[in-house]
Amino acid sequence: MPFPPPSREPSGPRRRSLLLAAAGAALLTGCSPGPDVDGTGGGSPSAADRARARAARDSAELAERYAAVAAAHPALTERLAPLRAEVVRHAEAFGGTAARSAQPSPSASASAATAPAAVPADGKDALAMLATAEQELADRRSEALLRVPGELARLLASVAAAGAAHVHLLTEADS
Repeated sequence: MPFPPPSREPSGPRRRSLLLAAAGAALLTGCSPGPDVDGTGGGSPSAADRARARAARDSAELAERYAAVAAAHPALTERLAPLRAEVVRHAEAFGGTAARSAQPSPSASASAATAPAAVPADGKDALAMLATAEQELADRRSEALLRVPGELARLLASVAAAGAAHVHLLTEADS
């Protein structure tokens, strides 16, 4: 037996639906970027510029760590060279620079706070140190991509994924 038709059909959208739609429209309007995305007035770098500079700096420092491990453990140089080269390309993609040679630069003007950590004497521990640095950086970039605009977010996501792949390559059993 079919159900009887409702006694009263709604004649249009309900008040609650209209209020929710208006609130959603207000949120979307508030999220759209204008000419001055971060409200700095153009005098200071935007959040995206700061995130890009930090990502470039982080990649350059990671490249220095790779070079330090390769210098301390020459047997690992061949294994680390392609990973380090990719990290150098990441720094360049973010607008920074990193030394292309596999040797750490003694004349680098990095402060003690940003200097690479001491390289462990054991090769496996050195690889673990690099894997940890890669993982921390990938995690930090994954979090940062939520706060930056589209193209930079895509670049951060791509580089974070590459860092996660590096972690896997650094931690897999010797091939």
